[in-house]
Amino acid sequence: MTRANQPGAEPGAQSGGRPDARSGASRKNILFLMTDQHRTDTLGAYGNPLAHTPALDELAATGTRFDRWYTPTAICTPARASLLTGQAPFRHKLLANHERNVGYLEDLAEDQFAFSRALREHGYNCGLFGKWHTGNLRTAADYGFDGPHLPGWHNPVDHPDYLAYLAERGLPPYEISDRIRGTLPNGGPGNLLAARLHQPVEATFEHYLATRAIEQLERYAADVHERERPFFLALHFFGPHLPYILPDEYFDLVDPADVPLPRSVSETFEGKPPVQRNYSAHWTFDTMPIETTRKLIAVYWGYVALIDRQIARVTQAMERLGLTDDTAVFFTCDHGEFTGSHRLHDKGPAMYEDIYRTPGLLRADPQLSQGRTRHGDSRATAEKWRALAQERGLSIRQTVIEAGARQSFVGTPGEVAAELTEFVRRDAADGFILVPHLTPGGLDEFVDRVVPLLQERGAFRTAYEGDTLRSHLGLAEPVRKA
Repeated sequence: MTRANQPGAEPGAQSGGRPDARSGASRKNILFLMTDQHRTDTLGAYGNPLAHTPALDELAATGTRFDRWYTPTAICTPARASLLTGQAPFRHKLLANHERNVGYLEDLAEDQFAFSRALREHGYNCGLFGKWHTGNLRTAADYGFDGPHLPGWHNPVDHPDYLAYLAERGLPPYEISDRIRGTLPNGGPGNLLAARLHQPVEATFEHYLATRAIEQLERYAADVHERERPFFLALHFFGPHLPYILPDEYFDLVDPADVPLPRSVSETFEGKPPVQRNYSAHWTFDTMPIETTRKLIAVYWGYVALIDRQIARVTQAMERLGLTDDTAVFFTCDHGEFTGSHRLHDKGPAMYEDIYRTPGLLRADPQLSQGRTRHGDSRATAEKWRALAQERGLSIRQTVIEAGARQSFVGTPGEVAAELTEFVRRDAADGFILVPHLTPGGLDEFVDRVVPLLQERGAFRTAYEGDTLRSHLGLAEPVRKA
């Protein structure tokens, strides 16, 4: 642990003894709020008249709402790795979730840049409470974050710290009923989509996360006031990722009769990749009545309302601790959710707005950004890069590469053409495929054509428990012609 990471270290102290150019008092604290699998149209700030999201709507009203805010990929781990590193998935090379992995890398490179380490070096306290899901071997602590390690893709309700939280407060254990699920093509039960939780709100995992975040906020507030040491505190909810597990108050909050069905619920999949129809069958959409779809959407909106209530608790604590004026607040998610759109659930192998467009709310200075909406302007982006390049005395291409954002092509037509050529030559292989079942020729084509490209770029493992990748995947070896 460097001096900058120790409690009570001088503000601005960095590893190597290099002082920060700015004092702690002049640097903003940062509260980063994140959800998982969160549709934009669940928030009142994005036009939903039935939304129960006063806390997030207030953040939008007092800050900036980004209307065209997109994830780099609708897969949890790669999207979160992009957030941590500032790089697109084809750059950081973490392309799949651990739970559905057939050979992709499962952790970032050891020397990979992470913004949290940079903040630590500049004297910030850094904490992360909630979902990590950014690799299999390394935890948030390895990247400089305080907080408990909460592994997995959904609420880890058997985690010792959560169980201790329940025991300390005399709260009942996790128990569910009224499970909602469809039927798989083989006749078996489908994935659990929703269920009723037999716990009070105070016992939910969401309330637990907010409580732990507030406790850490109180500790960081002391460092802010006594040592002028700023903080970055991330609160990552596991929801509203399915299954939607909610207590009565939120399971029944929204009347399904009031829920409009998405227009794309009449999807026919005509002229579309077969994987979409297969994915619809996997998530059992057609095996459930349309009334169940309405109920699932209603429960999903209830889940968002539960999370909004916890966010309100955190922002109220921030106000109580005298941190509001000196703390930037940001809210987003890793990707969206179908909830019946295109006869699909979850996210998956299709680039629809439902899963790629995400909410983005930022309040850095209420007096400057109150009530603004940003729609996204590529010309403004280009001007930003031109100005930065001129300031640094570098070409636009060099500047963009240095900033780790080469997926943004800006500059003169000649510069853009050269950059695109370089992208196709070096990077397109990584973007060719994300999951094997998207390859037109199935796993055989994936193994024969795609894997060699990914291995060449260092984005796919070369050693397996079996003799070959084919045996690892249970495929027969190709017949060799005599």
